[in-house]
Amino acid sequence: MIKYQLICKSCDYKFDSWFASSKEYERLKKKKLISCNICNSSKIDKSIMSPRISSKKVSYSSGNSNKLYEVKSKIKDFQNYIKKNFKYVGENFTYEARSIHYGKDKSKKGIYGNASSKDIKELKDEGIETTSIPWINDKEN
Repeated sequence: MIKYQLICKSCDYKFDSWFASSKEYERLKKKKLISCNICNSSKIDKSIMSPRISSKKVSYSSGNSNKLYEVKSKIKDFQNYIKKNFKYVGENFTYEARSIHYGKDKSKKGIYGNASSKDIKELKDEGIETTSIPWINDKEN
């Protein structure tokens, strides 16, 4: 998704609009499907926008900060449960998941590790159930 600030050439009204892509914006503009909310003109152009630059440090209001802390705390608790009850297989997750699924000796202990989204999709296509969860590194506060 991409957000553009648009300006009407007829009445100089500025407004924001979201598009699936820059190509989608161009397609809609060419078909004159973008119009001004004030004068209904289809003479619309993109306005100059300042880039949105985010830093790693984000300031939160006290209410949002408390919620963020609560969510991180719950994720950490869940991670600790996983570490205690599942076997860590690291980058071998895809191989180990297939070994358990197709092997005669089904392991009673679950596994966790790393896999690409492509690998996860392939496992799912084979009928191997997986779940992705958010993971906070121990070094992060």
